[in-house]
Order: sequence, then structure tokens, then C-alpha cells
Amino acid sequence: MKAEIITIGDEILIGQIVDTNSAWMGEQFNLNGIEIYQITSVHDDHDHILQAIQNAEKNADLVVITGGLGPTKDDITKHTLCEYFNTKLVFHEPTLKTIYERFKHRGIDMNKMNRDQAMLPESCTILYNKMGTAPGMWFEQNDTIFVSMPGVPFEMKYLVEFEVLPRLRETGKTKAIFHKTVLTQGVPESMLAERIADWEDALPKHIKLAYLPNPMAVRLRLSAMGDEVEALKKDVESEIEKLQEIIPEAIFGYNTETLAEVIGRQLVLQNKKLALAESCTGGYISHLVTSVSGSSALYQGSVTSYSNEMKEQLLGVSRENLEKYGAVSEQVAREMVEGVKRVMNADYAVATTGIAGPTGGTEEKPVGTVWIAVSGPEKTLVKKFTFVGDQRDRNIVRSGQTALQMLRRMVLGEL
Repeated sequence: MKAEIITIGDEILIGQIVDTNSAWMGEQFNLNGIEIYQITSVHDDHDHILQAIQNAEKNADLVVITGGLGPTKDDITKHTLCEYFNTKLVFHEPTLKTIYERFKHRGIDMNKMNRDQAMLPESCTILYNKMGTAPGMWFEQNDTIFVSMPGVPFEMKYLVEFEVLPRLRETGKTKAIFHKTVLTQGVPESMLAERIADWEDALPKHIKLAYLPNPMAVRLRLSAMGDEVEALKKDVESEIEKLQEIIPEAIFGYNTETLAEVIGRQLVLQNKKLALAESCTGGYISHLVTSVSGSSALYQGSVTSYSNEMKEQLLGVSRENLEKYGAVSEQVAREMVEGVKRVMNADYAVATTGIAGPTGGTEEKPVGTVWIAVSGPEKTLVKKFTFVGDQRDRNIVRSGQTALQMLRRMVLGEL
């Protein structure tokens, strides 16, 4: 089943609000074996809405419309739908009763505009909206299903979950679908694609691969569609096993896991403690670690030593190395990580020092130059990275994620 989503509202087109409805619906429909063919946003305009619905019917089995169902005069969706489906508005007593009870409960008097919400297209199936006063509407025409819902997110979500999806499953037109996302770090997207090209080319036809890169990781989402979820899951897991043999060092987790969560589990299993010394990342790694519930079981603390004085006083970095090599250097990164591990009495430690940008770079040390050090019970490793670009936030995220990946591999004995 192919679907198109149409969102109605000038507020979306002028950037006053972000269309989070389509993103949520896209995910929910996809999980239920419904392919989103297109997402369209249109003005609060009769002709524009009609044109969008006509175009959608040509390509989709399901057309989902949100917005324009409120009590105000600019909400014209119902009237436009009546014209499109050659029907008329009629009074719907159960809807009026629902609206009346809702207003009574809130101690508010109904007005004519609220009563008008009980005027609904005669040919539609009414979808009960427990969360609001405007019901959803279900139409069928030329083998295409049309669903119109309010644009208020929590009302739309209720209708999708409890009215729309159950009805769509009953049609027998939805397919089983299974997704799993492989999380990788440390290998750029282009290099990753090159390394796994043969594996990708050999994927079964019912499994699709999508590259989803961001500064934190390159996600590889495998999507399989067929008749039975368990069979699809088995097929996807089999392909992931093959992938693990090709890029074992890059894969750190699956689906919504974070590096901090993965590392945290390992440290708790090993009963080890972690400390951090951050300069260019300014506490970002500490934030990632402490965002994980239960991190107090493994995390000792951190030192955000931005100035050279703090590097000396709190971490024991030598003034000689600071003056001779500079704060952004292998020598200083090494002293930072070993210093914080000693001061915090930790088993593992991570340190970062670099130039996040957009200013501060030199020809010798351009913006994006970062030294990362990790130290464990047996050794200390220090590595230089040069991240391309002068976007400060992006360089901080890249530095933090790279540092955690180095730590993960050391904790697992891979470094």
C-alpha cells in the first residue's frame, strides 16, 4: 500500500511551525507496511487543496490529510472534501453530544462555531476523536482510501493509533515490514559505502539499505518487506551477521542505542570506573555519559580544563609541555588523560584538546584539529584527528563521538 500525506496550513509553509506530524505518521505507517510515496504541504486554499487531493489519488492507495478541521472560518477542509466527493454536510448528533460533554466537563459554554463541528460530510465514516472536538473522516473512492484528521498533534496521533491503523489492517492491503538500524562510527560514509559495496549488491531484493549519516554516526537501516515479520527478521539478522564480519570495528550498536549506553553497560559488567578531562568539547562528553540512567554506577566525574592554568593545577599538565608543544598536542592530551585518571581514581579515562572553531586555527593547527587520548588499566593511546569544516557545534559532536568510540574499543580490548 502506497500513501501520500497532505498537510494543510499556511503556518507550515511560512515556517511558523515545523511539520512534525508528517514525520511521525511516516514512521508509524512504515512500521505497518505502508510505504509513504510523497508528503505535500498546501495553503489554506480551496483550489490548492483540491489539486493536491486529485494528484494524490492518481498515485496513492491511501491519502492522509491533516489540518483545517477546527471551529474557525479559515478551516475549509470539510467543505472542500464535500465538493471532491460530491456530498454535503449533514448534522451528526453523536459528534455534537461528544462536543457538548467535553465543554461541559471544562465548564465552558459552546458557541455556534463549536456546534458547526458536528456538521460532517454525509458520505464519510466518522472516526471518533477522544482527544478533541473535531472527528476524523474516512472516505473511499476508486479503490483509494482518504482519511482527514485534525492537525493538532495529540489528536492526530490518537486517531492514527486507535482508528486509522486498525481499519487499514482490516483491509488486508498492508504488508509485514521489519527494520533494523546498524550504528557505525569512525568510518566516513563514502569509505563505508566502498567497503560494504559487495555486501550491499548481494542483498536480497526484499531488503533495502538506507544510509543515514549525521555528525554522531553513520546509520545503516535495513528494511525488509514481505508476508511474515518473523521471517523478515531472520533474513535481516542474517545479513547483519555478514556485515559484522566486514566492518567489525565500526559497528557499536543497533537501532536507538547510543555509544554512551553501550560503553556504560560494558563498564558496569567489568566493575570499572570512568573519568573525563575535556577542553575543546567543553563538557559535551560528560553530558552524553550522564544522560544515561544509572551512569552513577560507573562515572567518577570530569574536569573541564579550558585554560592552561586549569590543565596545570587540576590535571598536573607540565608548563614545559604547554609552552613547548601548545595545549593542542599529543603531549598535553596524554598528560590530561593520565592526570584525570589519577585524580579521579578511575580505571578508564578520556581526554580531548583541540580547536573547535570557527576561529583559533593556524596553518600548523587548522580548525578541526583535535587530539584525543584514552587510558585504561594497561595503556594510554593518543591520536590526532582533523575534522573538516569550521562549524563549532559539529566539530564538538564529532570529537565527542570519536572519543567515545575509542573508549569503547579499548574497553572491549580491541585497541
